Amino acid sequence: MDDSELLFLGVARQAELVRAGKMSARALTEASLRRIEHLDRDLGAFRVVLGARALAEADARDAARAAGDDRPLLGVPVAVKDELDLAGEVTTFGGAANRTPAASDCEAVRRLRAAGAVIVGKTTMPEFGQWPFTESAAHGYARNPWDTAMTTGGSSGGSAAAVAAGMAGAALGGDGGGSIRIPAACCGLFGLKPQRGRVSTAPHPHLWYALGTVGPLTRTVLDSALLYDVLSGPAAGDRWAARPAATSFVRAASTEPGRLRIGWSARPAVPGVRPHPEHLAALRETVRALRELGHDVRETDPGHPDTTAAFLPQFYGGVRAEAEAVERPELLERRTRQTVRVARLAPEAAVEWAIRAGERMAVRANRVFDRVDLLLTPTLAERPRRVGALDGRGMAGAMLRSRPMVAYTALWNVTGNPAASVPAGFGTDGLPLAVQLIGREHDEATILQVAAQLEAARPWADRTPALAG
Repeated sequence: MDDSELLFLGVARQAELVRAGKMSARALTEASLRRIEHLDRDLGAFRVVLGARALAEADARDAARAAGDDRPLLGVPVAVKDELDLAGEVTTFGGAANRTPAASDCEAVRRLRAAGAVIVGKTTMPEFGQWPFTESAAHGYARNPWDTAMTTGGSSGGSAAAVAAGMAGAALGGDGGGSIRIPAACCGLFGLKPQRGRVSTAPHPHLWYALGTVGPLTRTVLDSALLYDVLSGPAAGDRWAARPAATSFVRAASTEPGRLRIGWSARPAVPGVRPHPEHLAALRETVRALRELGHDVRETDPGHPDTTAAFLPQFYGGVRAEAEAVERPELLERRTRQTVRVARLAPEAAVEWAIRAGERMAVRANRVFDRVDLLLTPTLAERPRRVGALDGRGMAGAMLRSRPMVAYTALWNVTGNPAASVPAGFGTDGLPLAVQLIGREHDEATILQVAAQLEAARPWADRTPALAG
């Protein structure tokens, strides 16, 4: 098979081929690197490509396989968002203010390598992941593989572009307000934000305090489940830890859930935002599909609390902490310097108050799960914009432009619940549509079960962008 066919197989199938000796890790990694070389000049998904380091790692995986190694990600090329430490590479956070390479891998990357993955590069992001558009002064735009004039979303937009274009089988992202789910929705991928504390943020005790999580973007539900089985579990120093899962995520994704109560709502959690008609149509079509699968699906009022008072102090505090740790603060973007100036008005005590306020809001938001097993909403309120969404905009303008992108997602960062963006066809603009499934606290398993049902009923992974290379 050619590079495109091979690289669109996904993580689980690629790992099977390597373990069975039908494909070498080196050949798979070479295919990934060739495709990156052919496509990324037009997509801007990668900040750095590891090249020789990745090939050496692949050779080590092949030697291990010859000795009987059968690790779950053996030889699979994976990319990593540039807010996660990778030994020997600078963690830029999407900017130009850091210069010194990281001394060691972060815990999530360490677990990927321990499972046999090959790290092929670090992906682009807006500075400190502040915005749902992957655009930065230092690294330019990440472009949507379905239409390179359009945004990938953000902040894990480079990771989304890498997977959607078949340059890597999976890519790690982070989600502090929708930053896994938003680019997944824009690029036609499955993106599950896990329960707060499911994946370690070590060496840091948290990612944007209670808001942030780490997780993969993948083409299929099974691929995400496989990666979460590898990534899950706390590490020393983590401020939050999720309740251990009752079963493996791969088993969950392969198990029928039975008849569930699924509530749906088109109401955004951000006041004054109206969803795009095609997103409402995708929501209604998903309601129909779930009913055909045998579920009890009914409209519900989720009773969203206003989480602004909990979200903003943690957002500002998280950006401030990351900005204060860079080596060359004078090289931060103008927008970021504005964010930091505002953030300095709020003391650390205000951030801690916001965390406690978020916990109280989570109690109210989770009351919906007294009536339903899952909640279904749109993922985005608006269609993906053209690249350049942040051009000429300061912090206030960027925040205003971001509101429709986070209107359905950011609430669940405040509460900590797991939530996933699930592909739901294509719009008249040729770009993907998506819906969001939200689960009870600590219940990624039910999301994976229902998402897998939807994937089987209306497959999406066989659709690929028409890219040369």
